[in-house]
Amino acid sequence: MSETASISTGIAARYATAIFELARDGKSIASIESDVDALEGVLADSADFRDLINSPVYTRDAQSGAIRAIAKKMDLSANTANLLGLMAAKRRLFVLPQLVARLRTLVAEEKGEITADVTAAKELTKAQQDKLAKTLKASMGKDVKIKLSVDESLIGGLVVKVGSKMIDTSVSSKLKNLQNAMKEAG
Repeated sequence: MSETASISTGIAARYATAIFELARDGKSIASIESDVDALEGVLADSADFRDLINSPVYTRDAQSGAIRAIAKKMDLSANTANLLGLMAAKRRLFVLPQLVARLRTLVAEEKGEITADVTAAKELTKAQQDKLAKTLKASMGKDVKIKLSVDESLIGGLVVKVGSKMIDTSVSSKLKNLQNAMKEAG
């Protein structure tokens, strides 16, 4: 990890811990989770928002004003809106993606959940996702939240990552293994 990334992660972790503890003390973890969902969505969907939080061209006042308006429009909780305002005033909005990721982890730990990053060859139905979550819960001992992405190059099957564990049942992986075995034999 680069030094800059390490510093950003450290800053984000401190902010995330502070707002999470406020939410836990105020019994408003659900509102923080809702805010995290909303912020993840805007970070993924809006290039303008990403530019706003990363560009040094915007002044503190411009960032602060824009963040206040965005927080109000997104109907974020008071704690989250105040945190974003503080981050804008301190020129720390660039750590927002790391903050959101850390908050997601803290909320999941509080709820006794783990997240499984699942890559599938095609979109999974709700029933398939539920069955996969149930199977993973049986082996992991915790509730599992599925974070699904689609990669058609897998041809078929799944790649499941939970923490440091990875299960690859994709057809493309099996074909590569077969190809390697044939090279070794020939």
